[in-house]
Amino acid sequence: MIKKTLLYLSFPLVAFTACNGGGTGNKDTQRNAVADDPVNAGFKSYCSQFEEALWAQEPEWATQMGYHKYDAKLTIPDEATKKASLAFYTAQLDRLKAFDPARLTPSHQTDYRMIENYLLSRQWSLQTLKEGEWNPSAYNVTGLIAFMLSENYAPLKSRLTDCYSRIQQIPAYYEAAKQQLRNPVAELKQLGIDQNEGGLYVLEKDFIDSLAKADFTPQEKDNMRQSALKAAAAVKAYTAHLKSWKNYTPRDFRLGKALYEDKFRYEIQSSLTAEQTYAAAVARKHYLHGEMARISRELWPKYFGSTTAPADILELIGKMIDTLSANHVKPDEFQAAIEKQIPQLIRFIREKNLLDIDSTKPLVIRKEPAYMAGVAGASISAPGPYDKGGNTYYNVGSLAGWPAAKAESYLREYNHYILQILNIHEAIPGHYTQLVYANRSPSIIKSIFGNGAMIEGWAVYTEQMMLENGYGNNEPEMWLMWYKWHLRTVCNTILDYSVHAGQMSKEEALHLLTKEAFQQQAEAEGKWKRVSVTNVQLTSYYSGYQAIYNLREAMKQRLGNKFDLRAFHEQFLSYGSAPVKYISELMLQQ
Repeated sequence: MIKKTLLYLSFPLVAFTACNGGGTGNKDTQRNAVADDPVNAGFKSYCSQFEEALWAQEPEWATQMGYHKYDAKLTIPDEATKKASLAFYTAQLDRLKAFDPARLTPSHQTDYRMIENYLLSRQWSLQTLKEGEWNPSAYNVTGLIAFMLSENYAPLKSRLTDCYSRIQQIPAYYEAAKQQLRNPVAELKQLGIDQNEGGLYVLEKDFIDSLAKADFTPQEKDNMRQSALKAAAAVKAYTAHLKSWKNYTPRDFRLGKALYEDKFRYEIQSSLTAEQTYAAAVARKHYLHGEMARISRELWPKYFGSTTAPADILELIGKMIDTLSANHVKPDEFQAAIEKQIPQLIRFIREKNLLDIDSTKPLVIRKEPAYMAGVAGASISAPGPYDKGGNTYYNVGSLAGWPAAKAESYLREYNHYILQILNIHEAIPGHYTQLVYANRSPSIIKSIFGNGAMIEGWAVYTEQMMLENGYGNNEPEMWLMWYKWHLRTVCNTILDYSVHAGQMSKEEALHLLTKEAFQQQAEAEGKWKRVSVTNVQLTSYYSGYQAIYNLREAMKQRLGNKFDLRAFHEQFLSYGSAPVKYISELMLQQ
């Protein structure tokens, strides 16, 4: 999982590099990518203007992305704001029509389509999806204030001053939120209560405690403290309002097939429909079960001797996975094991000549900061193109204080084999490596609208790619455990589509996850909760992986013995975090 510092990337201002060419390409393509012809120069200028207008329109997103010009502004979610937003999207779409995409360079064409997709998706969201009417958890500002307090992008006094400006607007924000809600989804209503109440400490404690460290007058501090307490009262009034919704018919949390297909098209930006992706995931699940059964039969005598293997393949696989899961580190060795594996991954990649690893951008492994705490595990906090010199952190959760049984269950899930796959996915050559390459891309647009399916898909792809090239010495145990890990990706898609575009019940979902994907009951329960409060995002892992893998195989077929895996990886990553379907078009054209 990428945390990317709250909402993904943080960067200072580089407005005039927006929409420059990205990608390596061949010499002919680079000659054609002329930046100073009138059409492309005009589009480049438009991109810079659009970027500035976007941040003025979306000041909260701007802050989270590291653009701090509008840090004092809080958008009030009322009807006037909706009208202004729709007017902005319409005006920008009209401006886009002034450019003929066919006359733009390939990279500019991609930026054009990414801007267009964003504007159309926002129009659709406001006019058709209307999530603000049924998702109470969409209204929450405490995370934004927490980000401003915890990230050191400016002196504390400056950050507190901007926080204060936003905090003064919080009561109006929540009053408007109350007016927007019509028939909230019950699960999202509870999520809204839990998240807003959980964030109260940011206003009642963190902000107030920070005032003691800043150079304000006593009167200024008192005014700021009183505003924070008023804002906290507004949060409490909002959660009380949510709790008061009783004896009404809530909207079903299921999105429905039509809305799901539309959202999938805008969010995933795949060359396939949601239904086609679901069908591919079902076929992939059957393939994985066959491979896992084959390996389990091969390993059975090694671990069970002459004991008769179960005839049922799911039982056979489950027993083998359970046996191999006992091989794991001790609770107090979790972070040390990760630190030891990172240099091994780098060495393997260099020995196999799979990808350039930039030694000037070191990965900093650290204990998970307190403001991220909650679930032990691993995540990446990465800078973006506005902060190219920033550190990338690999946050590792601590198991200290966990009951022995809980720690044992967790470590069995992240056993000797899975822990290595996790490090490939999260760090090298997965998320960390991809984000380093993305920061080299001169197109800010591709980073602003970075495609989640490409980002997650790359991380999933690298797991398989590393094993294909001999990582783990081709041990059948490693392959079996990767298949088990990969089943999670595949079943995420099956689950999400079956629930939101169909009528899969909780019981059916838990059976899928525990019996067919070999997940622990607690993990499966957590995934059901996730699918009841989110939609579409769970498909990003498999859809992105499938598209990248298919592109690689198409390039192999086209280039034959001229195909070079390292060259493929570096060219693919050079396009930033653009949707895979656009990267595929650019690479196949060349």
